[in-house]
Amino acid sequence: MATLAKPNLPRFDVEIFQNEYLADGAREVNAIVTVTSTGGGTSGGRPLGIADAGPAGAEAATAVVVLVDCSGSMDYPKSKINGAREATAAAIDALRDGTAFAVVAGTHEARDIYPGDGTLATASAATREQAKESLRRLTAAGGTAMGTWLAKADKLFLTRRDIAIRHTILLTDGNNEHESAEDLARTIERVTGHFTADCRGVGTDWRIDELRTISSALLGTVDIVAEPSGLAEDFRSMMAGAMGKQVADVALRIWTPANATVKFVKQVAPAVEDLTARRTEAGPRAGDYPTGSWGDESRDYHVCVQVPAAVIGSEMLAARISLVLPPQVGSGTPEVLSQGLVKAVWTDDLASSTRISPQVAHYTGQAELASSIQEGLEAHRAGDVDRATAKLGAAVRIAHATGNEGTFKLLQKVVDVVDPKEGTVRFRKNVSEADSMTLETRSTKTVRVKK
Repeated sequence: MATLAKPNLPRFDVEIFQNEYLADGAREVNAIVTVTSTGGGTSGGRPLGIADAGPAGAEAATAVVVLVDCSGSMDYPKSKINGAREATAAAIDALRDGTAFAVVAGTHEARDIYPGDGTLATASAATREQAKESLRRLTAAGGTAMGTWLAKADKLFLTRRDIAIRHTILLTDGNNEHESAEDLARTIERVTGHFTADCRGVGTDWRIDELRTISSALLGTVDIVAEPSGLAEDFRSMMAGAMGKQVADVALRIWTPANATVKFVKQVAPAVEDLTARRTEAGPRAGDYPTGSWGDESRDYHVCVQVPAAVIGSEMLAARISLVLPPQVGSGTPEVLSQGLVKAVWTDDLASSTRISPQVAHYTGQAELASSIQEGLEAHRAGDVDRATAKLGAAVRIAHATGNEGTFKLLQKVVDVVDPKEGTVRFRKNVSEADSMTLETRSTKTVRVKK
């Protein structure tokens, strides 16, 4: 592990957890990479990132756009649009002075209702009050075209190219019915890397896969708020998270030696997110995987590297893992924030080569837990009760064994647990759509490995 402290930057630490010993002929090296950032969200310093070029303390280090669904369905029941106004007001109250922000009403088109002139306002006591007054213009009428909303946010962010940390909060209650899936996909691809997005679905008439696609591509979160009364607290929490970010555009850079390749890279805590396909080349035998913005927090990543087979007694560096920032303005080289090494040692000691790293085993189970829930609920929707029961039973067993109490409690709302250790379950009768969607939406949330 190496930590390379830089002035005005949070401290990043990298820890590598693995069993470096491989059996004769083995070629797969697995490691859990724990990345911890400190001195960011609570340091009071200026957030930094690729666009950073000004002095510490400059205004508008963060920009936030709130995208509020104002389609006609938000009026049925009326508590949804009322809850959206209250939640947006709560988010506005949580803005730090100097934050650039805007509020957009989303229907089959996108209209910025505050500040309303195609730019971003700067948060202050006065502008926060003005923004809350403008929420009266959040009225429900029209369709739903989320790609249009994202494109509008991107356009607003482009008015402040000096801002490094850019974040959206997207709320919807329905399906993306007024643009094609292809149009939405093209927009997501176009704005990926420009900003992050937390997505929320209110009620039960929205599609998990649509919001997960957006949040995954834009390195954010997705969740359900079953009742409109819960929106305000959720928005307040999301905005607090955005305000805590201190450094943007951090990448996990993985270098491998000749004839070694990266098989996969997954974030495994606090939620499962496959980053493998997000690789961009970063020089000879190196690739960058995006991690987004950071405050004071810790995340875990599962890295799997395939190495060439070697004889007993051989040792090699399987991968060098670095946390990097893209080149800053006026500089041609990236900032290296921290580094760690993944090793491989071939041995004929059976006890050493068959020992599984507790961290690797834990997160392999958490990934299996997420897929078992999703596959089980999909099978249930398709009418395959036997497969659904088997998959959710496996999920109960893993959640129980790994101490994932949150997911275990959500599973209990969908199945009756007969034997948690064995994963014996029966589907409950009259399971609510809200409970089923909550389980599926939160299936990717994990618990940290017990130390």
